[in-house]
Amino acid sequence: MRSPIAFLFVLVLYFAMDLYVYRGLRTLEPSAWVKRSFMIVHGLGYAYVLYAFFKFDPGAPADEIRRGMQTFMVWFVLLYVPKLPMIALWLAEDFVRGGVALFGQDGWPERRKALGWVAVALGSIPFLSILDGWQFGRSRYRIKTHTVRIPGLPEAFRGFRIVQISDIHSGSFTDPDEVQKGIDAVLEAKGDAVVFTGDLVNNTADEIEPWMERFSQIKAPHGVFSILGNHDYGDYVPWPSPSAKEANLERLARNHAAMGWNLLRNQRAVLRKDGAELELLGIENWGLPPFPQYGRLEDTLALCPDPTSPKILLSHDPSHFDAEVLPNPANIALTLSGHTHGMQFGIEIPGWFKWSPVKWKYPRWDGAYPVGSKTLYVNRGFGYLAFPGRVGMWPEITVHELQPA
Repeated sequence: MRSPIAFLFVLVLYFAMDLYVYRGLRTLEPSAWVKRSFMIVHGLGYAYVLYAFFKFDPGAPADEIRRGMQTFMVWFVLLYVPKLPMIALWLAEDFVRGGVALFGQDGWPERRKALGWVAVALGSIPFLSILDGWQFGRSRYRIKTHTVRIPGLPEAFRGFRIVQISDIHSGSFTDPDEVQKGIDAVLEAKGDAVVFTGDLVNNTADEIEPWMERFSQIKAPHGVFSILGNHDYGDYVPWPSPSAKEANLERLARNHAAMGWNLLRNQRAVLRKDGAELELLGIENWGLPPFPQYGRLEDTLALCPDPTSPKILLSHDPSHFDAEVLPNPANIALTLSGHTHGMQFGIEIPGWFKWSPVKWKYPRWDGAYPVGSKTLYVNRGFGYLAFPGRVGMWPEITVHELQPA
């Protein structure tokens, strides 16, 4: 339920941020048209937010709600994230000046002006990066290769290529050409098998249906296997009855099958090559609260005749690795997860530095994490959620090349 008091509080907070930034920019003595442009842009933004709040209809078509949410996220991320470093710089200077009133006169106008230009430069970097991520970053697909050593891997599977995609979030898509670009990248990776590690939709099964023909193009000699993510259960939208929610989940399962994907729900599959076998386990979503724990690892392992044989586990949420996979004595050599998206925002210098705010929530949030004989790999995801873009954390297709330990 929407709270007018909470909405008013947030609006006042945004206004205070805008006022503080405007006062800081005035030290640069901008021209009248710059000041008017600042006021017009932000005035239109407030008008849109007020209109959207009072006109919001939870019963509106899903596409209409999605477009409204994406528009709001673009407005918020583009206009307010770049202001954070500017505000931090000016607040630090105000603190150094010994508690001068927030909007008071500066005793060192030249230093204040120089800091103003530094603040503008700091704000311009995330602004331009967000603009790029919104327009181009969401379709900047990257194919990454990960070589993994698996204890007990049959010789027949040496060099076997498993292509992983995750977090499609088809309910966010708007551009068929962008989606096809990603699918072409999956096909280009030429996997012996393809796995999808959850979140096919945002909320409802029908979101994938306009895109099923395209995703049906994804095929591999040894099959395509998939699991469910936290968004696939319909837990984040109201349903008229429990049976309607269950029917939605079954419809989603049928959609997986219609695309030729083998959906594993706490189940075991076997990859066979040249007389050798490799176990592939897929469990339902298991996450730390508030995320649901539908996964049943022990029940799935009970389907395996030999706990020492090498196993590859598909588990959407990487927190499952530390909670249940690592303590388990079974030879779960490789766990493939997604879920984090790299928060769709971060900084990376390949081979040297990688950071995203999501690491504060998920210490294992991107890439490979070998621990003893077990390895977790977290894929950044194929699609996007809420903000229709990716900044620094490009969408990923991963090629896992298996080698004996």
